[in-house]
Amino acid sequence: MKAVVGLLLMLLGVSHGVETYCDGRQDGAQCYGALGGTVVLQLMDSASEIFRFEWRTNTTTILRVKQNTILSNLIANRSFFTPSDGTFRINNLSRNDGGEYTLNIFNSRGQRSEQRTLQLFIQAPVSSIRLVSECLSQGEMRVSCSSEGGDSPQYSWTLDGHTLTDAELLPGNNETNNIILKQHVSGRLNCSVRNNVSSVSKEQNISDCGFIFINCTTNGTHISQWVFAANNTLCIEPTTAPTMVPGTTVGKETGYTGSIKPSNTITSSNQTVSSTDIRQWYITHLPVMAGTLAALVILLVVGVAIICAQKKKTNNKAKEEADEQELTYADVRVLHGQGRQVKQREELEVEYGQVKFSERPRQAAEPTGDDCVYARVCKDR
Repeated sequence: MKAVVGLLLMLLGVSHGVETYCDGRQDGAQCYGALGGTVVLQLMDSASEIFRFEWRTNTTTILRVKQNTILSNLIANRSFFTPSDGTFRINNLSRNDGGEYTLNIFNSRGQRSEQRTLQLFIQAPVSSIRLVSECLSQGEMRVSCSSEGGDSPQYSWTLDGHTLTDAELLPGNNETNNIILKQHVSGRLNCSVRNNVSSVSKEQNISDCGFIFINCTTNGTHISQWVFAANNTLCIEPTTAPTMVPGTTVGKETGYTGSIKPSNTITSSNQTVSSTDIRQWYITHLPVMAGTLAALVILLVVGVAIICAQKKKTNNKAKEEADEQELTYADVRVLHGQGRQVKQREELEVEYGQVKFSERPRQAAEPTGDDCVYARVCKDR
């Protein structure tokens, strides 16, 4: 009858909290119960083989059983003992339930045949977890893991299912609630928080802070550091082949290395001309080039002017010579009278006309035709 009543009490008083189990059959066992939860203590294999036993604290007897009959149970309203398997179940645990308990077993003669102790610890279970991440100035990432409540929480971290290594974690303890990841780390980060009575975890996808590793030599200076990729101006490879400029050397080695992860470096050697060298060359030689170009333009303009003046002078001289050469023709005709016969030596009288050459004023336009002067000579009888 008492067993039935105990079962009903157990069903009515069962806690909705965390349930834990502890094997108390070994002397000195340490057991843990969740605050507000339930603990199941294995006190013996079976009570049917024990004549009488009592389970007590230092000052108070909690449970007394004789020949499978419960004589007394101080916390019967929230506990239940099962003689067949020797388990004692306690619900709705409080801080006062913690402490050292002693099990005394007696034979039929009333002599104590065995004594065992166990230590019961009551802990508040851990609850929900909050993950917060932030990027640091050099590209590292600090991640904080915190939980509400929980006594003596223990933290553990994994990345993509494996425990964080020294290659991914800055020197420190990865079993704390704050860790600092190196610049290249990304993936599924998991934080687990647990104590002896509970365990919870939370996972979050993280990416790097946008930093790349620079390792190169430029202008004789070696650069090896993490830089923010969006603002990087160091060791930048030209996207197209640079144009050779005077004073550059083919095969100049820069030894550029850029990477997101140290294991995935991108190396480019035997670079011909760096963008920094080209920019420096133009800054140095641009004034000289501009002065040379201006001098060439001035010489070209002067040369063209001289050639045009010489050509104009030659054309004017040719026009002058053409104007000075004027031709005068004399047309002399001898007319014989019809029917006249020459008896004696026929004398021909010739009248000469005086032709004077006069210089005509020069004209800008060329003459349209040949100007001829004719002199008519007539013979009169």
